[in-house]
Amino acid sequence: QVQLVESGGGLVQAGGSLRLSCAASGGTFSRLAMGWFRQAPGKEREFVAAVSQSSSVTTYADSVKGRFTISRDNAKSTLYLQMNSLKPEDTAVYYCAAGGWIDRSPGAYGYWGQGTQVTVSS
Repeated sequence: QVQLVESGGGLVQAGGSLRLSCAASGGTFSRLAMGWFRQAPGKEREFVAAVSQSSSVTTYADSVKGRFTISRDNAKSTLYLQMNSLKPEDTAVYYCAAGGWIDRSPGAYGYWGQGTQVTVSS
């Protein structure tokens, strides 16, 4: 059973930066594809970014491309999301997820963290 714990969320002004972390335990992290998703109030959970097991492949939602960077450290069993040039529309609960392959669909991921709140003020 894989456990995922996100951290690093908070309140930031528009144009600022945050770095989210997701610590994994209970499984072999290097065998898992990892993703970040977010959910704003009243909206469906949406894809943000994903990275393959070896970091050889990454993919981003168009809305965050060029501003966000996903990375992972397999030695530390940790996933990261560097978020720059934040906008108020980035406000959401951010979730990390683990699965067997890199995918943009939430259904492809079998393990989820509890989420961390990111609030961007204008």
